[in-house]
Amino acid sequence: MKKLREHHISFKNALNGLRWSFSSQPNFAVHFILSAFVLFLAWFLRIETLEILVIIMVIVFGLGAEMVNTAIEAMTDMITREWRQEAKIAKDVAAGMMLLYAIGAFIVGAFIFLPRLAGLIL
Repeated sequence: MKKLREHHISFKNALNGLRWSFSSQPNFAVHFILSAFVLFLAWFLRIETLEILVIIMVIVFGLGAEMVNTAIEAMTDMITREWRQEAKIAKDVAAGMMLLYAIGAFIVGAFIFLPRLAGLIL
């Protein structure tokens, strides 16, 4: 019974983290809204199931990466508020992770959506 309670608390804390991300992080909310649009577009264009699963994985990884980026920034700010090279590196690398993700997500989206969008136009 103790194990179940521990898992319940962990799950509750995880939900609190999601709620906090939605309510306080504008980038997280923007990513979520754009993700909903992408899923609607996938439905509208009748994207195949396997491709939708790829899109969902890209969305989940992106939202997760945004949360990791936020956690790294918060931890860095907690450790020091003064300018330090190590803190700058931590924040820059976390931001670089998000940039790398965005480039990859764009490439995946281009491969999946561009042929179908071109088919609508041509």
